[in-house]
Amino acid sequence: MKRQTLFLNMYGAMLDAMGPSGWWPAKTPLEMAVGAILTQNTNWQGAAKAVAALREAGLLDPHALHAASLEAVAERIRPAGHFRVKAGRLKNLMAFIVEDLGGDITALAGDDLGQARDKLLAVKGVGPETADSILLYGLNLPDFVVDAYTARICFRHGLAPEEAGYDELRELFMDALPEDVGLYNEFHALLVRVGNAWCRPRAPKCAACPLERFLQ
Repeated sequence: MKRQTLFLNMYGAMLDAMGPSGWWPAKTPLEMAVGAILTQNTNWQGAAKAVAALREAGLLDPHALHAASLEAVAERIRPAGHFRVKAGRLKNLMAFIVEDLGGDITALAGDDLGQARDKLLAVKGVGPETADSILLYGLNLPDFVVDAYTARICFRHGLAPEEAGYDELRELFMDALPEDVGLYNEFHALLVRVGNAWCRPRAPKCAACPLERFLQ
């Protein structure tokens, strides 16, 4: 089976079983970018509480967040965990947005994908998964996001060797799939949901999984 056909069949099986994901749950591109930092090494519930606290404090504005003290930001984002580290990363991202993009993160969408990605990756504390999440979910650029769920599913289904790194897995999907923002968005969200519900690190529930029939 050709790789594209296989991936699209897997996508269809997940979508039929679970329905649309409606991901990413953010109101603005900036809020999405902030959420991408806050979800690092934590669950969305804690990150969502931190985003709400920033909104309540009037800090979901790039200029306000850039001007706020590190301590004030850290206190607001406690629910996200690792709050001092993440406060520093948020400040770094806001400095980039304010100083390089004129306070408008959507200006980044004017670059081609490679340039936009390189600029984000140059911000201290923004790794590939965070950068790709911002580009796909926040700026609607055709960039595929890889995370631990995606990697685990790929390895268990023999889609990539276990030593494959982030960029290799990202290219696996981007080479196989049509360049489509909506498809990339939903495909990644469905993989997250499968990984969370069935393809767990220990004791995976393969028999009930929507992707069970694709196991090699």
